[in-house]
Amino acid sequence: MVNRCDWATSSPKMTRYHDEEWGRPEHDEQTLFELLCLETYQAGLSWQTVLNKREAFEAAFHRFDIATVAAMKPADVDQLMTNAAIIRNRRKLEATVNNAQVLLNWPDPSDFSTWLWAFVGGQPIRHHFSSASQIPGTTDLAQHISRELKKRGFKFVGPTTVYSFLQGAGLVNDHLMSCDWAPENR
Repeated sequence: MVNRCDWATSSPKMTRYHDEEWGRPEHDEQTLFELLCLETYQAGLSWQTVLNKREAFEAAFHRFDIATVAAMKPADVDQLMTNAAIIRNRRKLEATVNNAQVLLNWPDPSDFSTWLWAFVGGQPIRHHFSSASQIPGTTDLAQHISRELKKRGFKFVGPTTVYSFLQGAGLVNDHLMSCDWAPENR
C-alpha cells in the first residue's frame, strides 16, 4: 500500500503532482516562474482547479517562456480574458506578464533561482508534520520572501501564495511523516 499526504488522493492529477513535483527541489528559472504563476492563480481557488487548467495555462503563456510572456501586451491579456479554458482574472493575468517582466530584467547580481534558494541556505527546509492540520498557511520566511518579491516589483505574491510556492518548488518539504515521499521514507 502506498502512503501519501492526505490531499494527494483526491484525483489522478493531484496524485501525479504530489508524486512527481511537490516538494522536489526545483532550480530551473522557467519552471520556478511557472510554479509561481500557478500559485497566483490558486489564490481564492483550489489547487485542483489550477491543475485542471494547467495545460491551458501552458498554451496561453507559451509554456511559461519568460521572454515571450514579458513581451505580452494589454491586447494579449484582453484576448486571454476570452479564453474559457483558463482562470480569467484580469489582475492575475496582468500579474503574470508583470512578473515575467521583473524576471526578464532581474535586478539582482545573482539569477532568480540562486537568489531564492539563498533564503533557505541552498537546502530545503524539512518540517516533520504528522498531520495536515499542522501545516501552516504561511510562515515568517514566506512573509519575508513575499516582501522581498514585492520590493523587486512582483505582484500577487502574498505570504500564503509564497508559502505554497515554496512547498511546490521544494524549498520547503512538507510531506507528512507518514508519506512515502517524505525524505526519511525514500
